[in-house]
Amino acid sequence: MRIVWSIGDPHGIGPEIILKSFLTFGSSTHSFIVAGSYTVLDYYRKTLDLPVKLKLVDSAEEMTPARGGVLPVLSIAEPDDIKPGTISAEAGRLAMESIAVAAGLCQSGVCDGLVTAPIHKEALALAGYTERGHTGFLGKIFGIPSPTMMFFDQLSELRVALATIHEPLERVPGVIRTMNLDAFLSNLAESLKTDFDLAAPRIAVLGLNPHASDGGVMGCEEQDIIRPCIERLSTRLRVQGPFAADGFFGAGIYRNYDIVVAMYHDQGLLPFKVLAFDTGVNITLGLPIVRTSPDHGTGFNIAAKGKASPRSFREATLVAITIAQNRIKQKEHQS
Repeated sequence: MRIVWSIGDPHGIGPEIILKSFLTFGSSTHSFIVAGSYTVLDYYRKTLDLPVKLKLVDSAEEMTPARGGVLPVLSIAEPDDIKPGTISAEAGRLAMESIAVAAGLCQSGVCDGLVTAPIHKEALALAGYTERGHTGFLGKIFGIPSPTMMFFDQLSELRVALATIHEPLERVPGVIRTMNLDAFLSNLAESLKTDFDLAAPRIAVLGLNPHASDGGVMGCEEQDIIRPCIERLSTRLRVQGPFAADGFFGAGIYRNYDIVVAMYHDQGLLPFKVLAFDTGVNITLGLPIVRTSPDHGTGFNIAAKGKASPRSFREATLVAITIAQNRIKQKEHQS
């Protein structure tokens, strides 16, 4: 497989975890390339004394297997100044331009999957971007209005998908009421079939309100929206709920399902990060390309200090390879 890594925010831990991850793939037949900045990677390579050989390339066609020991870099921009741990418009711009170029490499078929290093939302805003993160930005690039954000931990087989993503809490009920939840769950099941080879995934849906509203005592979204949706889809999908979110993870009920659908960001991400902080992977479903990322942020507080763990980024890369292979198998079966 040919994987492109976008550099992330150059002032965060992205460059460090890319370099460290490449070292772990030393004997791999897979090929890797970084879309970003040779200057930035070389700065962190020297600062952290990492034994990685870099090569500035003009085209992704120059990729070679990782076992060759050289990491090619497709340079998008070369910043004049590198300041680890700081927020800047230039850093935000480089991060997003690198994602766009990397996505294009996947779209054209030159690369099989994209793994994105962390970006910083304040830096993006300073650079003039209105998107709140990778998911919305990639959705805009490919004309997908609502790609799905899913989190996956290979060790525990835990998967969590978010019905709403980066929405303020006051807006969540309205979004749930107006979104097409039927289509969301149907598309989710199809993505799990294509990307994870799960022909009939078991889907658990959490309620929005405390105790899943206790029969309407604490809200009506479960009775009006979520339960009717589940009943309609249950004739063709293995979907159950709505479950009270508070005891669902603590009681280990999630182990009975292939994926859990949370109604809002923290409802799903808080338990997921407690259970799989070091090994969790963020996956964007519903795109024409494969995209994964580590389940952590830019780590400005430890940038350039050599303390960043590459484990989640490496897991994200392995998951991207698996999904890309599964998609190839699906196409072969369909042809």
